Amino acid sequence: MAKPILQEENIEINASLKGKEEAIRETGRILVEQGYVEEAYIDAMLEREEMTSTYMGNYVAIPHGTEEAKSLIKESGLSVVQVPEGVDFGGSTVKVLIGIAGKENEHLEILQKIALICSEEENITKMLQAPDKASLLAQLNEVN
Repeated sequence: MAKPILQEENIEINASLKGKEEAIRETGRILVEQGYVEEAYIDAMLEREEMTSTYMGNYVAIPHGTEEAKSLIKESGLSVVQVPEGVDFGGSTVKVLIGIAGKENEHLEILQKIALICSEEENITKMLQAPDKASLLAQLNEVN
């Protein structure tokens, strides 16, 4: 049976990160540790960021790998890193990072859900105020 795309173990709250690269590496590290992707996927996430920023607005970035890195994905998954103090993402402040690893076309469905959540600033505020992983997970699961 496939593992859930998002589970409590994929969430980190109250992270303190020094910059964009560290933020992307942290987001990728969770995906690696939870068995969604190969270690090399993190480099593909950094490479992707160099091509075009994954900053979405509303303090959210969605780091993900390049097209060529699809073979490094074992299972579709998400990682969420909450950074209440914010991290400089090349001139924009990011407080919520959502790492994405999507097999085949599953990532498109995942991206649509994330776009819905992140288009509402109040959702981001709620995510930043989440006291623990369980409540942040519950907020993300509310959106269908």
